[in-house]
Amino acid sequence: MTTAAPARPGENTPSARGAGVGRGIGIGLMYGLWRPRVLGAWRVPSTGPVILAVNHTHILDGPMLMGTAPRPVHFLIKKEAFIGPLDPFLRGIGQLKVDRSGTDRTAVTGALAVLEHDGVLGIFPEGSRGEGDFASLRAGLAYFAVRTGAPVVPVAMLGSDERPGRLISALPRLRGRVDVVFGDAFQAGDGSGRRTRTALDEATTRIQERLRVHLENARRLTGRAG
Repeated sequence: MTTAAPARPGENTPSARGAGVGRGIGIGLMYGLWRPRVLGAWRVPSTGPVILAVNHTHILDGPMLMGTAPRPVHFLIKKEAFIGPLDPFLRGIGQLKVDRSGTDRTAVTGALAVLEHDGVLGIFPEGSRGEGDFASLRAGLAYFAVRTGAPVVPVAMLGSDERPGRLISALPRLRGRVDVVFGDAFQAGDGSGRRTRTALDEATTRIQERLRVHLENARRLTGRAG
């Protein structure tokens, strides 16, 4: 990923207050319609920059995490979601639009600004919804983690894609249980401070293994089938 210039205060910085509003909306929506079971939220550092790396199987994974994470989250969200009235709404609650077809400098600068201002950045490292098993990761997560030194906290979202009992096919079963399991924070870099392509590739491999192990542990902890 191409290096972007350091963000200055106020420049391309998503609204921290807006993210707080988004968290409030997420709490009301998720706890009103479903029954989230949140495990390990205390593992998210209470201050400083943090990256939440989340597996992705359902459209509600982002809002679910916004409503269950202990701190407001700024997500990198594909630009296709920013349509019509959703565009000003998502921007207003501090979310970041990203063009996944190439290096989106505006999104990169905004994400770095979140971390440089001690915020929480949410990333779906698989890039899009799929099996949610972290089998394929994009390099963006490693870039942000290595460049800023922000710790990575793995998050397993389990149950949002279960189909039995749904009234609306696109949504999880109303009042159904969804498990959100936070793992231990870790450093993606090797401590050398290197940001070469090799260093980022090694960091990506390191991240993938930590996320895979966390997902396996989360499934055992919650009794969810793999």
